[in-house]
Amino acid sequence: MADPSSYRPRPGEIPDSPGVYRFRDEHRRVIYVGKAKSLRQRLANYFQDLAGLHPRTRSMVTTAASVEWTVVSTEVEALQLEYSWIKEFDPRFNVKYRDDKSYPYLAVTMNEEYPRVQVMRGHKKKGVRYFGPYAHAWAIRDTVDLMLRVFPVRTCSAGVFKNAARTGRPCLLGYIGKCSAPCVERISAEDHRELAEEFCDFMAGRTGTYLRRLERQMAQAAEEMEYERAARLRDDIGALKKAMEKNAVVLADATDADLIAVAEDELEAAVQIFHVRGGRVRGQRGWVTDKVEEITTGALVEHALQQLYGEETGDAVPREVLVPALPDPVEPVQEWLTGRRGANVSLRVPQRGDKKALMETVQRNAQQALVLHRTKRASDLTTRSRALEEISDALGLDSAPLRIECYDISHLQGDDVVASMVVFEDGLARKSEYRRFQIKGFAGQDDVRSMHEVITRRFRRYLAEKERTGEWADGEEPGPAEAAPDGTVAGTGGAGLAEPPASTLTEDDGRPKRFAYPPQLVVVDGGAPQVAAAQRALDELGIDDIAVCGLAKRLEEVWLPGDDDPVVLPRTSEGLYLLQRIRDEAHRFAITYQRTKRAKRFRSSPLDDVPGLGDTRKQALIKHFGSLKRLRSATIEQICDVPGIGRKTAETIVAALAQAVPGGPAVNTATGEIMDDTEEPGQQTGSPGEPVSTGAPDERRGQER
Repeated sequence: MADPSSYRPRPGEIPDSPGVYRFRDEHRRVIYVGKAKSLRQRLANYFQDLAGLHPRTRSMVTTAASVEWTVVSTEVEALQLEYSWIKEFDPRFNVKYRDDKSYPYLAVTMNEEYPRVQVMRGHKKKGVRYFGPYAHAWAIRDTVDLMLRVFPVRTCSAGVFKNAARTGRPCLLGYIGKCSAPCVERISAEDHRELAEEFCDFMAGRTGTYLRRLERQMAQAAEEMEYERAARLRDDIGALKKAMEKNAVVLADATDADLIAVAEDELEAAVQIFHVRGGRVRGQRGWVTDKVEEITTGALVEHALQQLYGEETGDAVPREVLVPALPDPVEPVQEWLTGRRGANVSLRVPQRGDKKALMETVQRNAQQALVLHRTKRASDLTTRSRALEEISDALGLDSAPLRIECYDISHLQGDDVVASMVVFEDGLARKSEYRRFQIKGFAGQDDVRSMHEVITRRFRRYLAEKERTGEWADGEEPGPAEAAPDGTVAGTGGAGLAEPPASTLTEDDGRPKRFAYPPQLVVVDGGAPQVAAAQRALDELGIDDIAVCGLAKRLEEVWLPGDDDPVVLPRTSEGLYLLQRIRDEAHRFAITYQRTKRAKRFRSSPLDDVPGLGDTRKQALIKHFGSLKRLRSATIEQICDVPGIGRKTAETIVAALAQAVPGGPAVNTATGEIMDDTEEPGQQTGSPGEPVSTGAPDERRGQER
């Protein structure tokens, strides 16, 4: 535990102006970000007598080892910079709201030539109109099914759309009148876009005008004795009214507003948001957070506003935001919201009337969400704690392994040998810490040797970081920490970048360092040989404070280094279940990476070696000539006829194809049929994006691990 006086700035060093400050720990990780109207006054509060600080604040300042600040000109800039740094550094002592689920939205892809109505989750995309969020995806589909009768907008995927255009036959929705079938040109692109705009207007709450227009058309059709048309319009009006009934009117003045309520106790806070558009509740969402810092309700509201509107612009920020308590001060937050919307935004606490009554409803939802979260969390914490205790007792550890790393090797008959490292902290997966490795120390299939290489490379980096930060105990000598072989890959749940050399570990940016934190337990996927290899790697590096075990698939036995017999945990053991989950996650992560590498290798083409030739021009070449074989026999002048290909590039292409050895015939891996390179343009060897093979890899998948 650090003494805050050891890093307290000297008197007069802190400026008396607005700014954002960061506390860092001894490893230079950012652990807290805050903003202040006066940096001098705010930071002075952290360096008073520890006994007078709130317990959470005291824990933060004793964990920190330094403080730094950035001066800005206005409080609005401080608010924006604070949000950016919290998002970038993910400080452990800041309040961070996370959705308790991934809410679905009704989305209209106005950025496409033929806009499509669909259900979307995750990050919002530019050019797409969103409505919601909804509590359930089926609620969106029910609404869309009713709306398509009146607004027959395209709902099919790109593949279905292209197939229908190719065959000249629309899908079922086109035949039953729930799609205008732009795929077969029953409607022009301009008319279909206008139809999508009307759909969006209706969903945005502008319903009255459209319904009145349909009613006039129905009455006119009845007067002209076009009774079938009048009946169809009547049914359309009924369908729209039924869709509107799904969202009850809560505010009679057609208000556009977001209502935010907070329920909290000493440890946690739950936030509920109702999105009201056109006087109707169009969406609802909620967050729960741990209160890792001393914070008021107004500050919780401020953090919720940052989370909710930090990346929104325009109409996504409503004209009115109703909250249970105002941030202090409120002016910078209101100015920031106005800047995000591009027009004035009212931020206030409702005092009376329908809005206050609706706020009470939102508050009840927040309270129920907090109660439900407490119930779930108590159950989860109990189960995870019991699992970690069982593992600790079974393996004879001094304490529960709060950080567990698991390693697995994957390959296909010795080709594309890779490894995975997954991390579980407090019994939960921490996907941002996942890592991937390419085995390059040797060629061929040898799981034991591969495991030794991976463990060695991973903990060399740990030792290098430990030596850099000066964490060696008195008299302790560091183990070998030379640079590991190339090929380590960092990943977040499935995608990664090449691991930097050891020199870049010294970058002082406050972000979590790769391989910087040691686990209490290393788990390997395998039996005694793999465990022995992992332990030998740690011994060679001089690491003796990390436990190792292996989990064999056949009988789910737990192996320890040097033991002739495995440890057998009961089948109903929570500890065994946790180890199985960790092992299965490592296997999934490894085999996903291995298949990605294999697919990339099978999609390789001699054109890949041509410098400056991107995917677009590769596809243009294959489309122009029909196959790689015909491209290989083309002259420089013929290649220059392809749009975007100059003479110098054409000469480079001809040289690259001349040096490349032609591959074997393409094989249809489903039927085993050898395909002629001149049959169809989409099936030629080397066609970009189409995997072909000379060895039918899918027929060997039974031997993949």
